[in-house]
Amino acid sequence: MVKGRFGTLKGKGVEIFSIISALIIWQLVAVYSVQNKFFLPSFTDVSLAFYSVITNVQTNFPLDMFLFSGEIPVPVLAVDLYYSLMHFFIGLVAALIIGIPVGMIMGWFKSVERVFDPLIEIVRPIPPLAWIPFAIIWIGLNPFGAGFLIFIGALFPIIINTFTGFKNIPKIYVEAAKVLGCNKDRDLIRQVALPSALPSIAAGIRIAMGVGWMCLVAAEMFGVSRNGLGFKIWHHYYLHNMDYVLVYMLVLGFLGLLIDKLLRGYIDGRLLKWRTGVVM
Repeated sequence: MVKGRFGTLKGKGVEIFSIISALIIWQLVAVYSVQNKFFLPSFTDVSLAFYSVITNVQTNFPLDMFLFSGEIPVPVLAVDLYYSLMHFFIGLVAALIIGIPVGMIMGWFKSVERVFDPLIEIVRPIPPLAWIPFAIIWIGLNPFGAGFLIFIGALFPIIINTFTGFKNIPKIYVEAAKVLGCNKDRDLIRQVALPSALPSIAAGIRIAMGVGWMCLVAAEMFGVSRNGLGFKIWHHYYLHNMDYVLVYMLVLGFLGLLIDKLLRGYIDGRLLKWRTGVVM
């Protein structure tokens, strides 16, 4: 037990050392080599910018629909996080609601696959950013316009992985279920197909989250939204505040990592708990 704990601490020590080394190199290169805050802000510049972002507040953020009435002061970063997460979950939830059932039906019914497959394969290669003009025209500059782009980016990984999971179900599972009296398609899907395809569906959701997160930044940067982390990157770029640009880039990275860790922890701990894998 002691040896195991020592090994864990040693592993964490290496990780911490690598991060600190990277920060020191960043600081030295920015200060003594680049010597231009516009091209590469130093770590201290970015730290000061981050402090400014979390301490500055704005008062034009009404929360009547939640807990308060009127306008209250809210940290600038909290406002941007609120809008970005709202855009992201609007698109992701819509993609889950539509993508999983479509993938399931395509994977289970051959006739449905033949109808939908050509349409999906035509639309799927179109980059989500190409839909920005239509998002603005159809929906406008609002959270649902940004959510539409996340929806487009996240939809197809969910459909494809769900479809693949259903197509790869071993036939013997279905035959065994029929022998045991499970003959209706609805029961076979619920009792056999869905649990068997769940690992593939979970992988599709993770991929969809990554694609959707990139689409979120692009949507906010290119005018579909007037708030959010991506919008602030573009805003500070125009002001030549590259230290603030890096702050929002790092926030995006850490927030995306946190969301992925939470999702993976929930999926592995709850939905796929039976898949123990290889214990090292």
